[in-house]
Amino acid sequence: TGLTTSQRAVTVQRGPLYRVRGSHVTLWCKVSGYQGPAEQNFQWSIYLPSAPEREVQIVSTVDPSFPYAIYTQRVRGRGIFVERLQGDAVLLHITELQDRDAGEYECHTPNTDERYFGSYSAKMNLSVIADTLSASMAPQALTLTEGDAVELTCEVSKSTAQHTHLSVGWYLLQGAGEHRAEEVLTLSKDFVLKPGPSYEQRFLEGDVRLNKVGNTTYKLLIGGVKPSDQGQLYCEAAEWIEDPDETWKDISRKQTERTSLAVVSQGRDLSVDIAAAERSLSEGDTLQLNCMVGAPESSSRHFKVIWLLDSVEVAKVDPHGVLIWEDEYEERAKLGQLRAFKPSNTVYVLTISEVRLKDKGTYQCSVLEMKTPGDLHSIQTNVSSGIQVNVKPVGDRMRLSVSTSTPRVTAGDSLVLHCEVQGATGPVSLRWWHLPPQRPGHRVLVATMERDGTLSLGSAYQDGRTRGNLRLEKKSSGAFTLVIPSTLDEDDGGQYRCEATQWSRGQNWTEKGEAAVTVSSMAGLGLQATLRSRIATVRYGQSFELVCQVNASYTLEEVPASVRWLFQPSPTGPSHELVRVFPSGSVVWGTAQPHFQRRAQLVKADTSFRLHIHRALPACEGTYQCEVELWRRNIPPLGQPAASTKSNVLGIKVVLPENKLQVATKDSSVEIASGNAAIECRIVFAQNNSQFAVTWYLLPPPAGATPLQILRASYSSILEYGSEFSSPAQKSRFLSQRVSSSVFQLQILSADPRDKGTYYCVVEEWLWLVDGWYKLGEGTSGRTTLMFQLPGEQLRMERTNHSISAREGEEVTLPCRLQGARPPGTQLSAAWFQVKSSGRDSALLTLRYDGTVEYPQQRLAGRLHLRRPSAGDFSLTLGSVESGDAGAYYCQLQQWQQQSEGKDWALQASAHSGYIQLTTTPPESTVLSRICSSPSLLNFILYLPLVLILLLALAVFCWYCKFRK
Repeated sequence: TGLTTSQRAVTVQRGPLYRVRGSHVTLWCKVSGYQGPAEQNFQWSIYLPSAPEREVQIVSTVDPSFPYAIYTQRVRGRGIFVERLQGDAVLLHITELQDRDAGEYECHTPNTDERYFGSYSAKMNLSVIADTLSASMAPQALTLTEGDAVELTCEVSKSTAQHTHLSVGWYLLQGAGEHRAEEVLTLSKDFVLKPGPSYEQRFLEGDVRLNKVGNTTYKLLIGGVKPSDQGQLYCEAAEWIEDPDETWKDISRKQTERTSLAVVSQGRDLSVDIAAAERSLSEGDTLQLNCMVGAPESSSRHFKVIWLLDSVEVAKVDPHGVLIWEDEYEERAKLGQLRAFKPSNTVYVLTISEVRLKDKGTYQCSVLEMKTPGDLHSIQTNVSSGIQVNVKPVGDRMRLSVSTSTPRVTAGDSLVLHCEVQGATGPVSLRWWHLPPQRPGHRVLVATMERDGTLSLGSAYQDGRTRGNLRLEKKSSGAFTLVIPSTLDEDDGGQYRCEATQWSRGQNWTEKGEAAVTVSSMAGLGLQATLRSRIATVRYGQSFELVCQVNASYTLEEVPASVRWLFQPSPTGPSHELVRVFPSGSVVWGTAQPHFQRRAQLVKADTSFRLHIHRALPACEGTYQCEVELWRRNIPPLGQPAASTKSNVLGIKVVLPENKLQVATKDSSVEIASGNAAIECRIVFAQNNSQFAVTWYLLPPPAGATPLQILRASYSSILEYGSEFSSPAQKSRFLSQRVSSSVFQLQILSADPRDKGTYYCVVEEWLWLVDGWYKLGEGTSGRTTLMFQLPGEQLRMERTNHSISAREGEEVTLPCRLQGARPPGTQLSAAWFQVKSSGRDSALLTLRYDGTVEYPQQRLAGRLHLRRPSAGDFSLTLGSVESGDAGAYYCQLQQWQQQSEGKDWALQASAHSGYIQLTTTPPESTVLSRICSSPSLLNFILYLPLVLILLLALAVFCWYCKFRK
């Protein structure tokens, strides 16, 4: 029957797939029906949403140079790699998914067949979504007795836009290795409860349960814990999504903090401990002894407690709490000087008020456990070790010593002062005073502790925002410690005085002592900062480090210090705060330069701060500066620092990859009669993976004119026209096209003699560098001269230059006439222009050969008219003349002829008139114009002063005659 060839088919994992940012993603691809070797090669590419038609190569199993620059580092570092499952099937691994990995993926297999037959690639879509899953459980340390119940609560939530399911489970870790995690109970994504192997029977018995309360709360309940439950318990939540192939995939997993569970076996162990509030007393003081019984399930057990002094019974407390005193103490108990009571089944208290010398000695607490309250047969007896109590007579000499553990500190450090009282036989009150050296004889109250332990602060020390919250503590019976958390300045130095007063039986004795401290200001520590780097010029992608060296008489570990890193990208622009590191180690990044946060590493040493920039970008170029601030110790860094300094400014220059662009520079010419024209721009050499922006220029005649920008096509094919070519008519005629990988063309549609001149292009080379496009350089092409050679005879027109004056508001006619008759079978077109200094004259009106009129400047349409009193007269009438209309004008006539019936019309000849210089004059005022236009009125105004003089003389003469009469 003969052999048939199977058809090659490439299959890729069905999409679209949704995966969370930061997760490890795999995509499978396989090929079938192929010929050639059993081991096929695979190439993976992506089409990004921002450029869906542009292929970006990622990784290949055969070509190490296959990845584009944007993926090269991730492929080399195994962040993206291909795993071969078998000869014709592979897995694409993306170990840490990023937002920019979203797009349409294509798996391609290079041809190994004798002929092309079938499909060689397949595509699928991958979307990157945010990881919104959260799981939390408050960490605890639980110690339970075997059989006790325990309840753990786990809060789980998500806000994914896609339809997903959750699974929530509890796990138990025992031993050092986390691989020993054992499943307790899980609520699956299908809402089914699944116990672990060790908990299956207890789950069936209802001892282990999982309840969901509300939308986000999950509770694990174990009715009776066992020693096998001991370990660390944690909750794990997983978010699942159904892929197009109807399989479920976990896209995110979160573990909570752990709860430590210790389970005590239910034995009959019993322990007793005794403690005294004060073991060294004076006559008249109060003694309180506490006896604590340690026993599991103590509430269901029965104890009898016996108090002893030097092995002699003092009192008994039976399991019902009934108190029995020995005869020697019964009288003092009736007076209220002795008390014994049972606050709980495990705590027993003995109190002796107004102790006597005979009350000193060793006290013991003996505990007997009974099967039942009435059974005197003890199960276990445990007598605690004795506690020694000393009672001293009143009137012994009190001694006092004062010291400090912080004799020399820096402003902001804490002060620790000690006052030790010895030999006191009664309650003691204490006062601390500060004796400032700048005010001799003056003292300031710091703190007071009364006999009952009540603490009060002096007025200067009550505001915790200045020196922190002062502490005056009684460490033991006679040891007092004053702590001032933060000193302000040198004024906090000097002498500190402790006054101790002993009170007994209505009397008091006072002793005092002093200790000296010195406080140095931060401003006097000689703070300086120097910024340096081993390299000032770095290549793109190279790392560099800035070292902010702090010069002072201390290390950064001794004084709280923060650092601000400043960056100025432009010499004329402002400085931006890149990052600030506070003394606590917290970091706050600035928002003006977000790209630094992804590639910067901050290090703090004994005497320096370091900023390490990984893989420098062009945006990292600029000047850097560091500012070091010192803060007072033990006070949060609020307000102004105690001292600060700025380093020198250090410039870093980032060098882009070498520009190797070469553009053809040979001059050429293009000659046409009419129709379309094409100007070519050719790239001789450029970097691989480069993109190009092309700008076209026109050098209009005459020589030396300013180049006019026609249009610019950016590397992303966005067109931007120059001001002289921005009208819709011009945009439709001038087009930029890329006809091959290295050739661009400027297309001029319906070119006419006005377009003649010299054209050239400027090519910019752009390259994608990790985070954006960067310009490597540019090149200018050779000149191409566009000339017109018309087949017909030259039209004859008046080419003499002349001037016309017009008054504003009136109309003026600019002449344009053809000399002689036009040949039969031809048509004429006319265009009027105003000369512009830019070199590209402004079109005002166009009369086409078919009789249609166009107004390139619509604002002038109502003021422009072609009267055409005769066939060869194309004079332009400009109405309502304005001052801005002044300038030079000319008209251009073109002769067109149809080649044959039904064919296009072709340009045969062209000519333009001479230049007409239009000047404008302002309009005349109404009164002045009437005077100047009337000779009689003008003569009257000229002789009016003489008439007035004659009339004045006649009046004086008449008055004189009247006076003589």
